[in-house]
Amino acid sequence: MNWQAPSEPGTNWLPPLAFRAATPADVDAVVALVESAYRGHASRAGWTTEADLLDGRRTNADDVLANILRPQSQVLLAFRGDALVACAHVAVEDGAGYFGMFSVAPTLQRSGLGKAMMAEAERIARQDYGMALMRMTVIDVRDELIAWYERRGYRRTGVTKPFPYGDERFGIPLRPDLRFEVLEKAL
Repeated sequence: MNWQAPSEPGTNWLPPLAFRAATPADVDAVVALVESAYRGHASRAGWTTEADLLDGRRTNADDVLANILRPQSQVLLAFRGDALVACAHVAVEDGAGYFGMFSVAPTLQRSGLGKAMMAEAERIARQDYGMALMRMTVIDVRDELIAWYERRGYRRTGVTKPFPYGDERFGIPLRPDLRFEVLEKAL
């Protein structure tokens, strides 16, 4: 996934980041990427792991496919060469853009991919869907992640939503105090 080829003696070259919307043929690769970024041992290679908060699955093929097929919704993919390196769900929900399922390959986190991915998702929400606001939900105890979003212009709204305890589609909580906080950014 971190492929580099020399462009001239003494220099390294990375293929440009390429974006496209996922198709049904991409579902398994998207599920694998999301799981690797948030759950299990592989997720610990990056800083976005939820492995200390949640066990079980982060997503599944049915949910990813539904996001791909839904109107005003896409699963945005980012590639370096042939390697899928990041994804995010971008949609219209409740009169605003929605940003979720944001995943960067754990070994490539802190490389600028996340910033580029977020910028493209915001562009899609603004230009393609005509939204002036982007929203997301983040588990409110994820202070480092929330601070990263705040540095990118998102703000905490103070609006919280309960974590769906008992619904294993969202994972198996390892602590009793989880909830979601809504963040938003004017586009």
